Amino acid sequence: MDCIFCKIIQKEIPAQIVYEDEEILAFKDIRPMAPVHILLIPKKHISDISEILPEDAGLIGRIHLVAVNLARELGMEEEGFRLVNNCKSNGGQEVFHVHFHLLGGRKLGAFAG
Repeated sequence: MDCIFCKIIQKEIPAQIVYEDEEILAFKDIRPMAPVHILLIPKKHISDISEILPEDAGLIGRIHLVAVNLARELGMEEEGFRLVNNCKSNGGQEVFHVHFHLLGGRKLGAFAG
């Protein structure tokens, strides 16, 4: 498999890891769009959110809990933060391994979709 995120999970490619457990990895984005820009990924390869199965619901929920805990640890809970997922090419997805962007550390512009 030629998935860059799977290679990061396998430690074949270095990353600035900020959280890791048996199912989830979170690391700093190499092209940050905000002062805080962390990617949260499941260690299980899932191409995009349209591929999530019922048995993945707990995993996806845990990713959200980890994101909130990281936001809290990084001092963003009070001022706010954004958690984003892009799905497929038209949705802006560039790496086809489901992932969530945790953004914050400054006032983010309104989303105009």
